[in-house]
Amino acid sequence: MDQITLSNFRCFGKQQTARLAPLTLLVGENSTGKTSFLALIRALWGMAYRQRIPDFKEEPYDLGSFDDIAHHRGRRGGRAEMYKAGFSRIKTHDKEIEGAESKFLFKFTFTQYRTLAAFEIRLEYDESWVEIQVLGNGTMEVRARTPNGEWKRSLSERLADFVEGDGGKFWAPPFLLFWSRVEDSEANWVSLKGPELPSDKDLEEIFTLLGMVSGYSYRPRQILPYASAPVRSKPRRTYDPADRERDPEGDNVPMYFARNSIRSADEWTALRRALEVFGKEAGLFDEISVRRLGKKEGEPFQIQVRKFGSASKGPPRNLVDVGYGINVRSV
Repeated sequence: MDQITLSNFRCFGKQQTARLAPLTLLVGENSTGKTSFLALIRALWGMAYRQRIPDFKEEPYDLGSFDDIAHHRGRRGGRAEMYKAGFSRIKTHDKEIEGAESKFLFKFTFTQYRTLAAFEIRLEYDESWVEIQVLGNGTMEVRARTPNGEWKRSLSERLADFVEGDGGKFWAPPFLLFWSRVEDSEANWVSLKGPELPSDKDLEEIFTLLGMVSGYSYRPRQILPYASAPVRSKPRRTYDPADRERDPEGDNVPMYFARNSIRSADEWTALRRALEVFGKEAGLFDEISVRRLGKKEGEPFQIQVRKFGSASKGPPRNLVDVGYGINVRSV
């Protein structure tokens, strides 16, 4: 992503553009849109490179429903009927012409269809584009254009029918089905410009465009964006050591401690010492340990801490039973 464009999204009313650098800092007061912008980047990346329909209620960014996201223009203006966002990426064709550049654009538009959200996704590259429209009831229409012509087709299948067991959270499968059934007599092709059917060259152009986001011809090398949030101290009395993915608010950290204490004693010893240095400096604890309630790795455990007194070390205590805070020192 080289540049983000958005409009009518949360507090961003008019169309605005933000350029992204390898290191981009967001600076602003509360309620100026920093969280909304981060949530949008995650949603755009998920739509473009994972083909996922965005879930704006996914932790740690819960932006709410359509009415919560669409920009409110004031008492007289009312709420916007749609919000738009997208990004551009510059790709250099150094094999053909030294220094020649083309811009790939990924855009989406969300509207409201009765009480449901509907969306449109559009991919643009040079003179070609592919577009899918999904109404709130799941019906779809796909369009595509190349320098040779333009075509469309309405799909009788619903979006949810393309992905079994995932609730229809992906948008790419309709593209693949649409363009793989060129010879289907029931394809209901409609030519908007040019030939009645797309040629093999047209299909190649379209698949190349789709491949820029689906991974068929292009896979971004950048590190995938990870949505994070301030770690919140929510200790539990007893932890179930089920495997968990990284959690934005750090709920997976105790499981990481427990696994390391068994699988990698040296790594756990180094990590524990670093934590204890922090605990002592902050005045929170002097010793931290994992207390296992069974002999196997998959059995429950507790995180315990110990605060040393002047005469003795004191007993280990369950973290949930210990008051926690920051020791503020005046200078």
